[in-house]
Amino acid sequence: MAEETPPVDDMHYEVLMQDALRGVIRLALEQAASPDGIPGAHHFYITFKTRAPGVSVPPDILAKYPDEMTVVLQHQYWDLKVEANRFSVMLKFGGMPKVLAMPYTAVTRFYDPSVQFLLQFEPPATVEEIAAEVAAAEPAPAPPPSGDDGPKVVSLDQFRKK
Repeated sequence: MAEETPPVDDMHYEVLMQDALRGVIRLALEQAASPDGIPGAHHFYITFKTRAPGVSVPPDILAKYPDEMTVVLQHQYWDLKVEANRFSVMLKFGGMPKVLAMPYTAVTRFYDPSVQFLLQFEPPATVEEIAAEVAAAEPAPAPPPSGDDGPKVVSLDQFRKK
């Protein structure tokens, strides 16, 4: 009896669902950015990958949070700008205002503890992971021709000071 191959999801429903749920974050942030701000006791804990593509974090904050960080939007946030694919916000760190910007794809967790609402996402690839994938996918350089009619390769090691 032949083994049946599983169906292929050419619609990529998992990706579509993740994108739709990120739309919930965008809509919540749009409400937070409105003149009325976040209603009632609602507040947001937003966890994101600090090195995901498209993330902009000041160097001192990145040094403190080299992989992931969580920000809280409740009372003390300014200049919240919500766009179709990304958002930015000014928060104070040690009394100093800092602007953080990120695409929704960098968000790994969105939590509103006032109503126990949680969205969790697969972590996005980091710039380093993408670079590693690209490097792995690049074909290896072709070996030089073995005949005398090809270019000559000279090692520079013999000219370097030791």
